[in-house]
Amino acid sequence: MRRWLIGLLALLLVAAAAFFLFAPGMIERGTNKIDGKPLLQVGEHAKALHKTLTIVDLHSDSLLWSRDFLKPADRGHMDLPRLAEGNVALQILSSTTKAPKGQNYDANGDDTDIVTSLVIAQLQPVRTWNSLLERSLWHAEKLHRAVAASQGRLMAVATQPQLDALLAARRTKAPPPVGAMLSVEGLHDLEGDIDNLDKLYTAGIRMAGITHFFDNIFAGSMHGLKKGGLTPLGRQVVQRMEAKGMIVDIAHCSHACVADILTMARRPVVSSHGGVQATCGVNRNLSDDEIRGVAATGGVIGIGYWDAAVCDTSPTSIAKAMKHVRDLVGIDHVALGSDYDGATTVRFDTSKLVQVTQALIDAGFTDDEIRAAMGGNAIRVIRAGLAPMAAAK
Repeated sequence: MRRWLIGLLALLLVAAAAFFLFAPGMIERGTNKIDGKPLLQVGEHAKALHKTLTIVDLHSDSLLWSRDFLKPADRGHMDLPRLAEGNVALQILSSTTKAPKGQNYDANGDDTDIVTSLVIAQLQPVRTWNSLLERSLWHAEKLHRAVAASQGRLMAVATQPQLDALLAARRTKAPPPVGAMLSVEGLHDLEGDIDNLDKLYTAGIRMAGITHFFDNIFAGSMHGLKKGGLTPLGRQVVQRMEAKGMIVDIAHCSHACVADILTMARRPVVSSHGGVQATCGVNRNLSDDEIRGVAATGGVIGIGYWDAAVCDTSPTSIAKAMKHVRDLVGIDHVALGSDYDGATTVRFDTSKLVQVTQALIDAGFTDDEIRAAMGGNAIRVIRAGLAPMAAAK
């Protein structure tokens, strides 16, 4: 009987070890996909131009997954080697802390969470198992550890001087380093206490979306049940973010929430990842009036690469959405927002971003317009947004 019990325990331990070793990778492979459909043929002009661009991607969820960000991976959409190959100068890495079961674009409550099981399966620190705030602080810690271990290949950006240092290093070092800045996907990670915004700021987080896939105490989500505007506490958090030098992101906000933020904003606002209704009529995408509102703040609209953002995964569809923003409000408000590693299926990973450059050339964008859309506009907005309000001109 004792041998049988020991054998059973050993079998259970082996099964548990196998689960924790293999399950996270299996989950990601089934979640972050590349569809394998045909890519554009890239010409010499696009290749040469792409090498000269300062590229910024406003949104990726890569920190959610348990793989070494510094090493090339055989799954997902992004890691440091692939960012370098794609010539990305600055990547915004988002902290996703909660997502509802049965997640959809129409209506979700806040009473379930699929991220918790992933957190446990990945054997994250126990403090993150029951705390959304600690999950964001862990994501920040993961990035800072990667920066420290990167031998200068990865640089953290949380201030204007750090942004300037990154851009200077990219002009003088070979290979050029890649920058990374932290954001948050939904301020439910404040756990009801607006003062926790200070903890996020101290950890290096400089951008935040107010909501994600469900309504919270600050505002309604486009995918929530009530889809309301900013609450009084939500107005306070927007004001505090702007004063501190944190960029307000309207991605996933309800239309009422977007309207409230655009009315009260005193700093440039971003839509970090999504699309536009004019080229893809999915509910989360921005109307022309909302595009005009973002532009009026001096902000940018990051166009995503997945089907619900552009109703396809082709580079041509991405360029079509970017062209609509350009034609409506001007090139200064066009940006990239891939949503890589965010439970999305895309046509290409970040190593093949020259596909977007080629698609923009095909769509008739000039070289200067491509420089602006691929990162110049985002650099301008990030530089302005990082300054605390008292220091802003």
